[in-house]
Amino acid sequence: MQIAVCDDEKEIRDLFAEKIQKFYPQAEVVLYASGEELLLSHLPPDILLLDIQMPGKNGMETARELRRRYKDTVLIFITGLEDFVFQAFDVGAFHYLVKPFEDEKLFQVLQSAAARLEEQRKWRIGRREEKRQELVVAAEGKHFVVSLKELVYAEVFNRKIMLHTLDSDIEYYGRMKDLVKKTGTDFYRPHRSYLVNFNYIKKYDASVIYLEKGQALMAKQNYQDFVKRYLRFIQKEGKE
Repeated sequence: MQIAVCDDEKEIRDLFAEKIQKFYPQAEVVLYASGEELLLSHLPPDILLLDIQMPGKNGMETARELRRRYKDTVLIFITGLEDFVFQAFDVGAFHYLVKPFEDEKLFQVLQSAAARLEEQRKWRIGRREEKRQELVVAAEGKHFVVSLKELVYAEVFNRKIMLHTLDSDIEYYGRMKDLVKKTGTDFYRPHRSYLVNFNYIKKYDASVIYLEKGQALMAKQNYQDFVKRYLRFIQKEGKE
């Protein structure tokens, strides 16, 4: 985690650096003497303590330019005046510290800022995971985004793949082996012409898998492997 302090007074910068290192000894602390210096760094800090009243480019101007480049920096304004508190909301400030304030207050704000960083990190991971769980296919001159979570099963015939989702059926030109590569461990190919989602299996036997919507064929040579994989899936998901 990188925590930056931008203040035109060296004593203030050094004081904040000392306090931050005390609270977060593992953090990388970076100091800037002006808004211009901060913006020239091209290294977006995770958390930024920014003075408002500075010569040259003041803190509010610096924050506006910073926000145009970096959306995720957790911004904490530091000032001796309350006059800019409403402007602070315009640039997405996380907090507005008015001098003087106790060390305990600074620690609480930094703790909250670190928690916000963690929330943002989890959100980004979640978005990446969501994108990985989406399939984009082209059919009839249109592009369809299909959620893998809602894909019950797929079948192939005449060089076309039919995707059966919970609420629709989408047909497109493609190869089953390419589709298999885009799906994860929740899916199984019991037959060369079928791909099923374990989550939607209602029952099965050595020749057919019955799903919540439709059914798929089972190749005899795949049955034992299917049973092992499906039981492993049930245990992992904690299902009965």
